[in-house]
Amino acid sequence: MKIHEHQAKELFRETGIPTTIGKVAFSVDEARKAAQELFDKGNSVVVVKAQIHAGGRGKAGGVKLARSVDEAAKLAGEILGKVLVTPQTGPQGQEVRRLWIESGSKIEKEFYLSMLVDRKTQALSVLAAAEGGMDIEELAHSHPEKILSFSISLVSGPKTFHGRNLSHFLGLGEAHVAECALFLQKIYEFFWKTDASMVEINPLALVSEGATKKLLALDAKVTFDDNGVFRHPKLKELFDPTEVDAKELEAAKYDLNFIALDGSIGCMVNGAGLAMATMDIVKTYGGEPANFLDVGGGATAEKVREAFKIILKDPKVKAIFVNIFGGIMKCDVIAEGIISASKEIQLHVPLVVRLEGTNVDLGRKMLETSGLKIHTAVTMAEGAEKVVKAMKGN
Repeated sequence: MKIHEHQAKELFRETGIPTTIGKVAFSVDEARKAAQELFDKGNSVVVVKAQIHAGGRGKAGGVKLARSVDEAAKLAGEILGKVLVTPQTGPQGQEVRRLWIESGSKIEKEFYLSMLVDRKTQALSVLAAAEGGMDIEELAHSHPEKILSFSISLVSGPKTFHGRNLSHFLGLGEAHVAECALFLQKIYEFFWKTDASMVEINPLALVSEGATKKLLALDAKVTFDDNGVFRHPKLKELFDPTEVDAKELEAAKYDLNFIALDGSIGCMVNGAGLAMATMDIVKTYGGEPANFLDVGGGATAEKVREAFKIILKDPKVKAIFVNIFGGIMKCDVIAEGIISASKEIQLHVPLVVRLEGTNVDLGRKMLETSGLKIHTAVTMAEGAEKVVKAMKGN
């Protein structure tokens, strides 16, 4: 589960992670009032920031500086309702429905810092770079030597030497070892407290406040483990449904794992690994998957029916490929669910079904004698080939 920057910063402050202050605004009037409060407190500059669940907002025109209340209101009017297109939103972009109006900072230098769960090493992995505000993936590809990476034990947590290594890598020297160590410690505590799976601060900035310089989280991107959200009712309240595809929200009601994609072939599969393999083989035969959809091991008739409905809500879908391995759920039961669902929703696009597993012969026979326009396949390759041809009208 993702949350907005302003929500993450509030959680940061509760954990003791230094960050900026500000107010969320859903309208130009609210943005004007928020800016006025910040200027009244002595700020010479405020930052108007679009709030969407994606990075790259600055390059897309979603982060602007304002030096007056009127300028802040003007910028708010320009950004609210705008569709920002970033590498993380995809070509369709994401509409801006809220803003974060925060105090400006005197930035000396910007860095990148993140912590995420590394399932391979069963530890927390830290990534850092002395160049903040950049595309970390691009930087890692073009200049891997500029990325510092190390692991922190889930049991013992970060140590002082981690902070020292981080401070020196960022070019801050001994003067900021304690601060770097504190940042790592607080982020570590944040992970444990919230069941987070990723925390990204881009940029982490060295800012001037009078005669002193300190580290400040100027941005905050947080992702929580969906499996742990039930333990945190307050975190669940932070979920913004407008940032998620409506079909994904509908799928969650029926415990379906669904992710919308840009293709024209709907895929319905049981098991994440099989789903990935199905999408790969569809692409191999020249098709493009319209979704990732894992109905799980207990693919009931209701789940199949609702899965069909969700897939067909996408107008780009021209054919559907059902690829089910009947292990826990027998193939004849799955076939019954597919037939029932097809009749109920009056399926209007070509359907190709590949079944394998317990009672597979009976399941295939039920599909073939159903009187419905259902194409069956024995292998994944045959199914992918048939559904691509059907999608093209062949």
